[in-house]
Amino acid sequence: MTTTISAVLSKEDLLKHWLGHRNLTRRVIEAFPEKELFEFSIGGMRTFAQLATELISIGGPALQAIVSDEEKTYSEEAFVPRSKEDILKKWDEETEVIKAYYAQIPEERFGETFNLFGEYNFPIVDNIFYFIDNEIHHRGQGYVYLRALGIEPPFFWERG
Repeated sequence: MTTTISAVLSKEDLLKHWLGHRNLTRRVIEAFPEKELFEFSIGGMRTFAQLATELISIGGPALQAIVSDEEKTYSEEAFVPRSKEDILKKWDEETEVIKAYYAQIPEERFGETFNLFGEYNFPIVDNIFYFIDNEIHHRGQGYVYLRALGIEPPFFWERG
């Protein structure tokens, strides 16, 4: 079975969808007070700064690996934020990396199997959906944190 994205949505639509989620997650990061971004958690879950660092460490590096056809291991050690400003700056930089490398992947490769981070051997399009799903999952944790802190999170449908 061949996996393509064109039967459901275009390559450009998929990127627009992903970037909408990134815009919303950025607003969740912005909503956190500095101290709580790095210290607040519930039930032993990681802080939202740690979750954001994970997301920063996935999208751009993964697309770069796909474009270069290199199996690279996953690592969060390359970026160690010290402030909310650091996270937001890196978030914006990685969004540009995502755009640049995504544009280099021909649509016909989306059905090609790629062993992402040497662990996730799936079609490229499935890996991209994983990036989006993982971000939504972690953003949901951020929403819980914000509500627990008495902060109204951004509306989930406002991704622009």
